[in-house]
Amino acid sequence: MDKPINDEDLVFCHTDGSPLLPHSVSQAWRRLVKKAGFPGIRMHDARHTHDSLMLARGVHPKVILERLGHNSVSLTLDVYSHVLPGIQEAAALAFDNAFKGETQEAKQKLSEALAGN
Repeated sequence: MDKPINDEDLVFCHTDGSPLLPHSVSQAWRRLVKKAGFPGIRMHDARHTHDSLMLARGVHPKVILERLGHNSVSLTLDVYSHVLPGIQEAAALAFDNAFKGETQEAKQKLSEALAGN
């Protein structure tokens, strides 16, 4: 059954859009990760990995907040800021270079920090 996607659509549902039982989703997840050779990985672990990778790749925290359903950007950043090593150094360099008119190096450092390099 084809139907347009809307804000009320569920991630896990039957083809008619009705919800699956939560237990059946968890069971299917456990079977799939075991079959893939990753037993013990919880669905929440996959969510955390997804969000950490988005932040490390420079996705704006507001977008991540909306995808997660968090109430505030500060919560999102408190939970996931560990994936941004070097961002303080890049910010200090950007500020310093603003006075020197040398913003290219600062932009490069910031891009590298956001990309996780």
